[in-house]
Amino acid sequence: MSAAWLGFKGDRAARVGLVLLVLVALLALGGPLLSPWRVDQLDWDRIGVPPGLAGAHFFGTDRLGRDLFVRTLDGVRVSLAIGLLATLVSLVIGVAWGAIAGYAGGRLEQLMMRVVDVLYSLPYVFFVILLTVALGRSPATLFVTIGAVGWLTMARVVCSQTESLRHKEFIEAAVAAGVPVGQILVRHVLPNLSGPVLVYATLTVPGVILIESFLSFLGLGVQEPAASLGNLMAQGAVEMEAAPWMLLAPCGFLVAIVLALGFVGDGLRDLLDPRGR
Repeated sequence: MSAAWLGFKGDRAARVGLVLLVLVALLALGGPLLSPWRVDQLDWDRIGVPPGLAGAHFFGTDRLGRDLFVRTLDGVRVSLAIGLLATLVSLVIGVAWGAIAGYAGGRLEQLMMRVVDVLYSLPYVFFVILLTVALGRSPATLFVTIGAVGWLTMARVVCSQTESLRHKEFIEAAVAAGVPVGQILVRHVLPNLSGPVLVYATLTVPGVILIESFLSFLGLGVQEPAASLGNLMAQGAVEMEAAPWMLLAPCGFLVAIVLALGFVGDGLRDLLDPRGR
């Protein structure tokens, strides 16, 4: 573990990404405490004002007089939560599906992976939009629908890794000892998949956040008065010429989160799989 941590510390981009991610998370959690404004509170005296210290509107206000500092940080929290929870849902489904298929082999594996191939043929974002419209537009619906259709790549990765593990000596010894299949998967297969799963999860979160932002930008994701980076950017795009700060604040945080997670994911991938460097 210490050698692994030293290897991660040696990757400057990964260190920068981790520090940036921690700073964004801490600011999103504690930043609103620095402002006297609530996320839905209106300041009738300062409508559409630029960033500044006047009225404690550090990022300015929107056309309704709502404080963009608090709303942006609230949007960061919502987008991060959706990204993490959707990734968790996709990992649970993908790891379970891929591990069972890869360990079973034969016709069952072919059948299960053909299901994955059929689902892959469907337009991913279009399928998420259909589920969102059918089930309702809320943060809970978003992370469930995105996670429910985002597990396909993980299933393929886990299936391939499990196939190679199935023929290892310690797996064959467990089978010869009469260990049930469920225990073999939980105690022997899944721990050996933790590296690829961790790397894929780190690289999946920014993709999920981008999808959520895209859906919210189109008005199909998080709805007003709640804030997410997507709907904040949609509002900022409308006022881009007259009030550019309304677009720059959420865009800046989105870029920072995606870059930070990408750097951390690349660092973990190089650390856990040196052959991929």
